[in-house]
Amino acid sequence: MTLLSLRAGRLAVDLVPEAGGSIARFALEGAGDLLRPATDAALATGTAKDAACYPLVPFSNRIANGRLSFRDDVIRLHTNWPGVRHPMHGDGWARAWDVVHHDRHSADLVFVHERGVGAAGWPFRYRARQTFALEEAGLAVGLSIENLEDRVVPAGVGLHPFFMRDADAELACRLAGVWRTDAEVLPLQRVPLPPEWDFSRSRRVDGMGLDHCFDGWDGQATVTWPQRGLRLVLSATEAFRHLVIYVPDGQRYFCVEPVSHANGAVGQTRLAAGATLGGEISFRLVQI
Repeated sequence: MTLLSLRAGRLAVDLVPEAGGSIARFALEGAGDLLRPATDAALATGTAKDAACYPLVPFSNRIANGRLSFRDDVIRLHTNWPGVRHPMHGDGWARAWDVVHHDRHSADLVFVHERGVGAAGWPFRYRARQTFALEEAGLAVGLSIENLEDRVVPAGVGLHPFFMRDADAELACRLAGVWRTDAEVLPLQRVPLPPEWDFSRSRRVDGMGLDHCFDGWDGQATVTWPQRGLRLVLSATEAFRHLVIYVPDGQRYFCVEPVSHANGAVGQTRLAAGATLGGEISFRLVQI
């Protein structure tokens, strides 16, 4: 498995094109890992399931029972995630990406999806692209999806980073609403943001047990590790105005995922023939 290493000052990023175009490691010298580092065994699977961060294309989260309604059509999709009976997180995380460019500070990766086989695969052609630019102050990730069809198609994008979950790790972000979910984490109903999930002031994430999609996000969130004296500012451009927050019980990580659409709602999106959906997500580090 080939690693692409980016270095700038004290920051180090390792990319794995062959394993879902993922980030295997994002670390700050003297402060440790910022994202959950991937093991060699995880990368050897050829997927990004257990990587530090991976792209979500052409959709985020789950499609209930593999049944995607788009306009007047019903598209059947196969399951693709171990232990989950609903297709999840699209194709990009489980495919090899091509390296268009790589130097010490940057990389450009591309994945082209052809039509799925039979009725089981994603039936629309697209080209996904990730760009990585590392500077001493942080990392910028460009993410986009281009519709290669001659018709309108559904499409979404997102990024799935796994932040290190120190005991004192905090999150701050401004949100408007959230989708309540069932036992299989499928969305049931959007409700105004309840006080117990209000992150307008920085608060500890440990023990929150979240796995929900929020809307009304203003495109900025901060992750703080007080004992490390370190804060990470996560910023996303206009394409990403939903935020999935995942704080699983008993794990050493939590996720703050900028995405373009609500969970289960990719069928309500529209990407014109030849059009591109995308933007930039940045990780900027501040000493506190």
